[in-house]
Amino acid sequence: MFTGLIQALGIIKPQGSDRFAIEIRPDCDRTILSDLAIGDSIAVDGVCLTAEEVLPNGFVATASPETLQRTSLGQRSQTGNYVNLEASVRVGSKLGGHFVTGHVDAVGYLSESIQTERAWEMSFVSSGDGSQWQQQIARYLVAKGSIAVNGISLTVADCHADGSWFKVAVIPHTYANTNLCYLESGSLVNLESDILGKYVDKLLKFSSGSESPQEDISISFLAEHGYW
Repeated sequence: MFTGLIQALGIIKPQGSDRFAIEIRPDCDRTILSDLAIGDSIAVDGVCLTAEEVLPNGFVATASPETLQRTSLGQRSQTGNYVNLEASVRVGSKLGGHFVTGHVDAVGYLSESIQTERAWEMSFVSSGDGSQWQQQIARYLVAKGSIAVNGISLTVADCHADGSWFKVAVIPHTYANTNLCYLESGSLVNLESDILGKYVDKLLKFSSGSESPQEDISISFLAEHGYW
């Protein structure tokens, strides 16, 4: 479990098709390595990986075929050189972002980034299979809700009614201390929707006293269960 608060930037170096060495960028805080041990979970651009080998300045991890297929790790040529890093949260630690599992739902890409007086407004859309986006991302997009972009906990500032795109407002600190500042139009990003929304969606699909899931959530269904 992670919080979406990035601790350092790393430089990723492929070692074969599924194995990666990740080194902490020299100018970044190295606290993340202070007690890193073999077997620990660490989020790499929002992807939960296991440290198989601890290096003096980083670690080595292997990605499964499923992970390579569903995340940007399998498409490094279309992403930047730097990856966001976060160690797993400890019991009792501050939870400044939101609950992030490190299980990426879909890959999107940056369509537009506009610098305003106080922030960067960044818009993201579907990359590749639109049906996957609609199923795994769009249905959980809620204005002022949470989403993880490359492992960063962000708030949805706006989104289209059909969920085909969403926009976030990124404060200067987050922009400067994550790999968002290196993204260009078309850059791929890993997206994870809010797990709380997934659980609510799952629960609402089951009517009271019934073991079969509801096919859809309607206004009448919500009214019947006291939500309208």
